[in-house]
Amino acid sequence: MTAPAHDLVVFGATSFVGQILTRYLAEHVPAQGGALRWAIAGRSASRLDELKRSLGAAGQALPVILADAANDAQLQALCAQTRVVVSTVGPYALYGEPLVRACADSGTDYCDLTGEAQWIRRMVGKYEAAAQRSGARIVHCCGFDSIPSDMGVQFLQRQAMKQWGAPATQVKMRVKTLKGGASGGTVASMINVVREAAADPALRRELLNPYSLCPEGHGFTARQHYVGGAEFDPDFGAWIAPFVMAAINERVVHRSNALSGKAYGAGFTYDEGILVGPGIKGRLTAMGIVGGLGAFMLGIVLPPVRGLLERFVLPKPGEGPSPEAQLAGRYDLRFFGRGAQGQVLRVKVTGDRDPGYGSTGKMLGQAAASLALDHAKDGTGAGRGGGFWTPATMFDERLVERLTQHAGLRFEVLP
Repeated sequence: MTAPAHDLVVFGATSFVGQILTRYLAEHVPAQGGALRWAIAGRSASRLDELKRSLGAAGQALPVILADAANDAQLQALCAQTRVVVSTVGPYALYGEPLVRACADSGTDYCDLTGEAQWIRRMVGKYEAAAQRSGARIVHCCGFDSIPSDMGVQFLQRQAMKQWGAPATQVKMRVKTLKGGASGGTVASMINVVREAAADPALRRELLNPYSLCPEGHGFTARQHYVGGAEFDPDFGAWIAPFVMAAINERVVHRSNALSGKAYGAGFTYDEGILVGPGIKGRLTAMGIVGGLGAFMLGIVLPPVRGLLERFVLPKPGEGPSPEAQLAGRYDLRFFGRGAQGQVLRVKVTGDRDPGYGSTGKMLGQAAASLALDHAKDGTGAGRGGGFWTPATMFDERLVERLTQHAGLRFEVLP
């Protein structure tokens, strides 16, 4: 069998995040030895050529593949040319399934930045058996949701094993700092999830299940805490509010625990929230966030209000934070772990760019590079066969090293 021409193909390279990812790879692949053979793909030849020209000398020899997200034959041809596909074509629930199917059938590894739990659940149910047969490793959630949460918990648990000889049975993640803007693609994905849930009672029940992404027969019964309102967290000495990304991050972390043979424990609990400060000011701020989130979700559900928001307020697909805003963004996530004997461990994960785009582009690029190079199907990825993985179960310390050396993240144990 002829070896694929490319190690990695960026599918949807002209999308908002796709352009960030492409520019990042063009800048950093040579700096890492140029070992990665990669190409860009999309449906518009003119837009792909424009993107190539914008890269200057780095884009001159960059291969281009034409493929439409809805054209099965083109997607199959794309998969035949590469070992790994990284997709930025969302909302994935609307446009992502044909590529996942093509990768699962062909044995091509795949990663993306989706945060759509209901879609991930459907893809696992439909295509995991095919991926296991073909050897395709499918890794969703390789952006801000959910690499910092999933790899952050993995990092904390490794420290717990070193210090205590046992995992933390309870972990909390609290967002201390989050500076960045939203893109039209993210907003479109959120609107699609809310619209699906509004029309489907079964989906609403699924979205309330913290174990919805765990394999059947997982056996987890521990009651998970849900940060659904303003509440005081004594472990952080501050009021907290709901974190919108908890809906995907918590489920990914529980799936990681299930796929790793309950490495965190059968009774492991995990929840996320936003730190807003102590005292009456913190309480009022938390209540304001709760009210704002509630009003936003109600607005999305009501068609007339949703139409006005989409037309006059929310960014449209293809729009997002400016390069200056991405550079000015940052985040600081704090993790609190408690052991079965009452031991306490605190770690933090920080990023130096806008979380949803500047930092996500770098995380996605390094996850794809790690999948293509660190976990190439030559024996180095032993134990990680075909199937649907999470970041923490597909990747290991090599991705953490990549993220700290090339993506501006830091994983630190706090005193």
